[in-house]
Amino acid sequence: METAEFLEILDREGRLLAAAAERAGTDAKVPTCPEWQVRDLLRHTGAVHRWATAFVADGHTAPRPFADGPDLDGAGLVAWYRDSHRLLVETLAAAPADLECWTFHPAPCPSPLTFWTRRQAHETAVHRYDAEAARGGTPSPIATEFAADGIDELLRGFHARSRSRIRTERPRTLRVRAVDAGADAVWTVRLSAEPPVTSRDGSGEAEAELAGPADQLYLALWNRTPVPSVTGDPSLATLWRERSGIV
Repeated sequence: METAEFLEILDREGRLLAAAAERAGTDAKVPTCPEWQVRDLLRHTGAVHRWATAFVADGHTAPRPFADGPDLDGAGLVAWYRDSHRLLVETLAAAPADLECWTFHPAPCPSPLTFWTRRQAHETAVHRYDAEAARGGTPSPIATEFAADGIDELLRGFHARSRSRIRTERPRTLRVRAVDAGADAVWTVRLSAEPPVTSRDGSGEAEAELAGPADQLYLALWNRTPVPSVTGDPSLATLWRERSGIV
């Protein structure tokens, strides 16, 4: 996918998130994040947007601390989130293609600008789903290509970092397959006492496979919904559900 496509998705998803949060109300519980109410969701996502914006706008080449969201609530908090999202979209849209700044995971990406646009598109899509879960009703759709890209970013990006808690005492192999996203939408995740190593292929034997349509699998791997299909050793699916939270 191209940077412009990620930017378009980011713009749309943030608007949907704000609309769902406004309708749900900031007191509403977020069923997909049981410890949160909508106010926590808005503060977190808006703060992430502003954190990302600073790297792009100022070209920071080293990590910077993450600031908490403001002490706002109700309509004021929704407005603050909308402003945070607008600032991020406008900053990414105006950034040069040869932008140099810090990035934080190793998923293949052609440039820092693409990295941040992609990362924020997926960040916002997942939390838009959370906001719509709090609102109730039918959630907005997630395009197959975008969902498959998000699976790739999660497996080859977030869980390639030393912070991943997906570990096993002995080597194990897990396969992930998006059944509607083409022949190459297959990942082999090699587990051990070290961070997972994921390749985008379906070669070799696997002890378990997590499979389903890309949009459902995307949400399941982010622990928002159940895995559509598990074959083989179910303990690996349990390991994922219990240990894959991003920290």
